[in-house]
Amino acid sequence: MPRWSPILLFALPVAALAQAPVVGSKRFTESYILGEIVAQTAGGTHRPGLGNTAILVEALKAGAIDLYPEYTGTITREILKTEDKLDLGGLNARLAPLGLAASIPLGFSNSYALGMRGEEARRLSITRIGELKAHPELRLGLSHEFLGRQDGWPGLRAAYGLPQSSPRGLDHGLAYEALAAGEVDLIDLYTTDAKIERYGIAVLDDDRRFFPPYDAVLLHGARAPQRFPRAFDRLKAIEGRIDAATMRKLNARAEIDKQPFQAVAAEYLHGGESARARGLLGAVFAPDFGRLLAEHVGLVFASLAAAALAGIPLGLVAARSRALAQPVLLATGLVQTIPALALLAFLIPLTGTIGVWPALIALFLYALLPIARNTHAGLVQVPRGLVQAAVALGLPRKLILVNVELPLAAPTILAGVKTSAVINVGTATIAAFIGAGGFGERIAQGLALNDHTVLLAGALPAAALALVVHGAFEWLERGLVRGPR
Repeated sequence: MPRWSPILLFALPVAALAQAPVVGSKRFTESYILGEIVAQTAGGTHRPGLGNTAILVEALKAGAIDLYPEYTGTITREILKTEDKLDLGGLNARLAPLGLAASIPLGFSNSYALGMRGEEARRLSITRIGELKAHPELRLGLSHEFLGRQDGWPGLRAAYGLPQSSPRGLDHGLAYEALAAGEVDLIDLYTTDAKIERYGIAVLDDDRRFFPPYDAVLLHGARAPQRFPRAFDRLKAIEGRIDAATMRKLNARAEIDKQPFQAVAAEYLHGGESARARGLLGAVFAPDFGRLLAEHVGLVFASLAAAALAGIPLGLVAARSRALAQPVLLATGLVQTIPALALLAFLIPLTGTIGVWPALIALFLYALLPIARNTHAGLVQVPRGLVQAAVALGLPRKLILVNVELPLAAPTILAGVKTSAVINVGTATIAAFIGAGGFGERIAQGLALNDHTVLLAGALPAAALALVVHGAFEWLERGLVRGPR
């Protein structure tokens, strides 16, 4: 199903959805652009920057997306886990048991490669990957996905017997700048990257032909062409029409000319040139501002409400029972030790979807600790003499809790809710990496492009929202807890 804000979880009629495939994309420039081209051509919606291959494939299997741009080499090595040389027919024969299929070859190949600064490669007389074996001192900066893929660093190192160890993990959007600044000596790249010529990168020859062909295709559910016949008919218009030179130009329009991905796709499909890049103010208040704000606020407050409903009773249980206090607080605290992206990746197969629900569950879990801990702290700090006096007056335990303990503990409890709310505003930016939207969507795109304007256009509204939330809770605390003065 398409991505919606938790505030707007109203489904469109099934008949309408049947005509609108959901297109996913990975978190690098070319995938963003191709995702937009496919979505605009097919008349569908685009869920950009969902993460790596494993997340996109899980999303396809779960029906959270219907198709996304992929590469034949990635399908062969990463999805099918084989080194056999397969044509499109062979790929589909192997994909069929997974309920997947590949079609609509786009017309270009975008292989992995290794690159060095041109002057450094010339100084060391390195033109081939095999020659790296004689230079163990070289510092590697490799994208996180390349580091973990079998058709990436592990397989490449084994195939060539390379001695370099402990490569540095870098976001692909930042790697070229790190190389140009001399922070690393060698990076992985895509052969259609726009920045190869701009930075004078020497692309090393794969002399052992380790990297398989990476022809761009569309990967989709096996039944997607039957479910969306009109969309797939429209997609035939781009079949074989994007060559490598065109793809490099499109990447350059986004990375160098700083054009939005949607505008680059529209420019390719309809001709003409899009407007120049906007300034910071224009980027912040772009047409998607309202949608991103609604998604971000919805994620924060839907998860916060659920966390308060669970966290306050948990804190109460911890305050009532010394035996349960530490287990409850320890359990809620353990969640805080799990990195956000790791938790989101775990929740995708658990929930069978990507987007809103895994993000809400993760934010709910992260919000529990401050609320439960502050509830426990507030209740145990209530003077025992007051409670004993209430008991002596014959008040039931429930009335003592409602009329004595909770009112006295309320400032501490509300401080915990406020802390969770402010933390959730920041943590919710991570949710964009699995297609849940919010201002993190701009941050992810800014990282992919190494575009500080786009980054700030996501970070500044999120920071401002955190300040507004903090101020709102301060006002609420004065009005509901302290009362009139």
